[in-house]
Amino acid sequence: MDATRPHDLNVGKVGARFYVICESARSFRAFSAGHGGGRNLKGIADFANGKRCAKNFGNAMDSFLTAGGPYVTAETRTSFKGYYRASAKKDAALIRSFVQFDGEGETANARQREIGGHPAQLLRNVCLRKDPHSSYADRGGYVPFGQLEVYADGRSDGCTSWSPSDAEQIIAVVKDDPTALYIYPEAADIDAVTQTVKSGQSLSQAGLYWNASCLKEIVTPKFWPTPFHQSEFFALLFS
Repeated sequence: MDATRPHDLNVGKVGARFYVICESARSFRAFSAGHGGGRNLKGIADFANGKRCAKNFGNAMDSFLTAGGPYVTAETRTSFKGYYRASAKKDAALIRSFVQFDGEGETANARQREIGGHPAQLLRNVCLRKDPHSSYADRGGYVPFGQLEVYADGRSDGCTSWSPSDAEQIIAVVKDDPTALYIYPEAADIDAVTQTVKSGQSLSQAGLYWNASCLKEIVTPKFWPTPFHQSEFFALLFS
């Protein structure tokens, strides 16, 4: 995945930047993929990302940011999220699959951060509805019910999100078959690009890369590391 490329193309389309390569089949396919939305901690730090281009990256807990580096796909978990109104007279269950990523180095905390890949869909305005006959009902006979939202042109909580149709194809490939995944850029790439831009040098002459249109928009990228113990990060987050 090249997370420096634009995601929202501002013309009702999303950009392809997640690449599935199969060497044995000599195949290459490009898909769209959302990046981490980040957060704006008022008065503390603003590391939020827009829909189009990612400026902020990081591996800090609860940062909601994409962290570049090497991963391998692990188990796929499928869970019930709730019901939504599919038509005037019919409700449907949202069953969403999640592919857990395992990382190394800077991405080693991917499992603790619950970082993985999943369809870009969720339920908004969720409430509990009495439905004791549902196989998903809790002990009190209630099920969650909300409004379905597909956010294929939006951002995620740090995970890699695909459109529902693309996710179906990608998850079928990696399910029960650990697959290498590399997300660019890593922290060292980000720091090198930032220093080069500030010095007024050309990225190409320095042997560096960033998508030109996004770099023009964000000026300089930034990596937010996880410098704190988790309890200290929460203290900062909620201070």
